[in-house]
Amino acid sequence: MGANLEITEKLQNYINDFGLKLNPIQQEIIDYNNTLGDIKRMQIDPSQCYFLHLIVKISNIKNVLEIGTFTGLSALSISLALPEEGRLTALDKNEKTNKVALNFFKKANQDHKIKTIIKPALESLEELKNNKFDMVFIDADKMNYKEYYERSLNLIDKGGLIIVDNVLWHGEVADKGNLDKYTTNIREFNTHVANDKRVEQIIIPLGDGMTVCRVL
Repeated sequence: MGANLEITEKLQNYINDFGLKLNPIQQEIIDYNNTLGDIKRMQIDPSQCYFLHLIVKISNIKNVLEIGTFTGLSALSISLALPEEGRLTALDKNEKTNKVALNFFKKANQDHKIKTIIKPALESLEELKNNKFDMVFIDADKMNYKEYYERSLNLIDKGGLIIVDNVLWHGEVADKGNLDKYTTNIREFNTHVANDKRVEQIIIPLGDGMTVCRVL
């Protein structure tokens, strides 16, 4: 029986060499985030950029909701894959990083596809409760993951996708002795999704782990 490979830095570089190429503005965002110190961890991994791009393309997705935007790398990755008439609604409470993201969106000529809403995501989700999206991408504060997920289910029709980042939490979720509140919360969230009969789901070990759910 085959086994999953251990992805070393050398192998990851090889994979990147033979995969999709980043848009120059995506690379600019990564370079900018590298100047921010520890909070750069909030961005998605480049491999996840490629994955989101292909998911949007092959699923014919046109209307996306993003919960958690930071400086805009995931949002731009999604927007670049959307058709010209496609739309992305991006939620984030940080006005400072949102201004940075907006500048990158404009520079990439994607600002016409992207609407940002600056306030706590739970407030925005309440205001959007009568809307429908083809896909929701969740990458925000981890303690509210279950609530974001539950509310997202109400915004997605059958066949739609919910993608959740950071579900492996640096590998800590597999350490049963780690009782840190964030690790415990992610572990409980993963159990909740795994037992949810409303979706079919898989955890993909890209970046810090992504759960992809298809609504049944």
